[in-house]
Amino acid sequence: MASQSVEQTNHRLLVERRLPIGAEVIGGHGVHFRVWAPRHSTIAVVLSPRTPDETAIEMLAESDGYFSAFAPDARSGTLYGFRFAGDDKVFPDPASRFQPTGVHGLSQVVDHLSYQWNDDEFPGIDLHGQIIYEMHVGTFTKEGTLEAAGRELAELKSIGVTTIELMPVAEFAGEFGWGYDGVDLFAPSRLYGAPDDLRRFVDLAHSLGLGVILDVVYNHFGPTGNYLGAFSAHYTSDRHHTDWGDALNFDGPNSGPVRELFIKNAHYWIDEFHFDGLRLDAVHAIMDDSKEHILKEIGMSVRRAARGRKTLVIAESESQDNRITRSIPEGGFGLDAVWSDDFHHAARVAMTGRNEAYYIDYSGSPQEILSALRHGYLYQGQWNLRQKARRGGPVWDLPAERFVTFLQNHDQVANAAAGMRTDQLTSPGRYRAMTAVLLLSPNTPMLFQGQEFGASTPFMYFADHEVDLAKLVRQGRFESLRQFRSMCGPDSALCFVDPCSAETFKRSKLDFSERESRAGMYRLHKDLIQLRKVDPVFRSQAAERLYRAVIGPEAFVLRYRGDNGDDRLIMVNLGRDLVLASHAEPLLAAPENRDWELLWSSEDPRYGGVGTPPVDIQQWHFPGHTALVLKAVTVEPETTKRSN
Repeated sequence: MASQSVEQTNHRLLVERRLPIGAEVIGGHGVHFRVWAPRHSTIAVVLSPRTPDETAIEMLAESDGYFSAFAPDARSGTLYGFRFAGDDKVFPDPASRFQPTGVHGLSQVVDHLSYQWNDDEFPGIDLHGQIIYEMHVGTFTKEGTLEAAGRELAELKSIGVTTIELMPVAEFAGEFGWGYDGVDLFAPSRLYGAPDDLRRFVDLAHSLGLGVILDVVYNHFGPTGNYLGAFSAHYTSDRHHTDWGDALNFDGPNSGPVRELFIKNAHYWIDEFHFDGLRLDAVHAIMDDSKEHILKEIGMSVRRAARGRKTLVIAESESQDNRITRSIPEGGFGLDAVWSDDFHHAARVAMTGRNEAYYIDYSGSPQEILSALRHGYLYQGQWNLRQKARRGGPVWDLPAERFVTFLQNHDQVANAAAGMRTDQLTSPGRYRAMTAVLLLSPNTPMLFQGQEFGASTPFMYFADHEVDLAKLVRQGRFESLRQFRSMCGPDSALCFVDPCSAETFKRSKLDFSERESRAGMYRLHKDLIQLRKVDPVFRSQAAERLYRAVIGPEAFVLRYRGDNGDDRLIMVNLGRDLVLASHAEPLLAAPENRDWELLWSSEDPRYGGVGTPPVDIQQWHFPGHTALVLKAVTVEPETTKRSN
């Protein structure tokens, strides 16, 4: 009878749970534990291990390898772990909500209901009108905490940022890292604060009208502190392989609980932390031959968790799979947007003149930049010489806003020599001009932390590993950078930075005093974002009204057709001065009874420029390394002039 009572109680508690795995405080009295461990026949949850208060509770075996137990005396803050029969070791929970001493330590019970939210009125975020800001918590401020980052949110709001994209925060090994080697998917990293600190950060952002999306890694686990194999051999599969080894098991035998882990993780971040969406890292490495692709189910899980609040799910796809943003009725995965590496790569080559390594697929021509702005991916099924395969698929019909464009992100900055920022690799004029293209295009622009004021601090790859692994990481990083020919010369060692050094991490921290010392760049970004927000033509992001033309070897124009002739013309010249004696390009013609008037110039001295010559439509003199924005204005008809 006693056993039956325990089973009945456990069944009732299973119904009350929010998520199928991990430790959950139930009704404020006691904690229910549940774990998938098909490798074992018996398992115990151990409370306060190796202390005088240690309590071991044998867990009930359920079907399909699950175990569960209820501890009436446990509460929020209780430390615990799992112990297998015949093994004295206590393992952290694969679905731990917090690891206060790191990946090798005990898990801690967290009651998410203890936090009092203040964002009931925040509606979530739409894709249209977004200015995304990628942030690494550990280097965004000197303190490297969520609390310190929260103090800067109002400033980001003031310059026009609308959504923060946090680089991964799931617990990872060591004292510093990018976060892409996470092993505890449900546990916010102790390095940045407690779980409620993350909730408080999101809550504060919402109070300012800012959205927050979280970068998550669903394609591999980190190499250190991953104890999943001790619970089950089925988390990975040799059916598919990735750059990190065997792929996660989303479509093989016993893949159901693995899929559930990730689907519920997506739900968890939206539901319990009020994130406004997710950025999915390297989805090309998420292999799934199931009838229902895991990416589709993750997207649906996010929508359900939001309960009517608007959310965004953005993917990074090196393969440029065109199913990602197709609607579910069309056979797609139903996600909202994708990163546009093609735009970045074409712009980077245009600005720097170098197309080494993976940039070899791009010439940086004006036409490439224009095509990326209008059509999204440049590779939409053509043969790719470097990959020796067709790349991508048609996305002609997708709105431009579904492509997130950028001139900097964590990967691309770190892959430059010594983590140099893009503006340090090109001329100031070229960079200002391309910033105008980025922020006035119909796509969804993203800035990387510090880009808005031209941060002089680098952003380098850094990861804190144990000695043996650190040696392998250094060697791997060095070999990876040698794909760039400029890193193969006799002086290349001078550009290599030790990724496992704490100094590398510290050097990557921003210096906010540069908002003043580099005020010209800061004002450039503020003014362009403001222009994008207040000008009705740019604000519309109407790509169908965008016309494009190449007018010189390194020069091009973008013509936005506004209502009733209220057009905008963006002229970009990344080369030397250009004089257009012939006006054969029709996009240069002002609308009927209108003329062009200068609205904005990247060479404004307030931005560090050298000034802008007068606009002369009889003979266009277009200065080099410049972007000009012209507005169509009404002029007095010639007949009226003659009568006067």
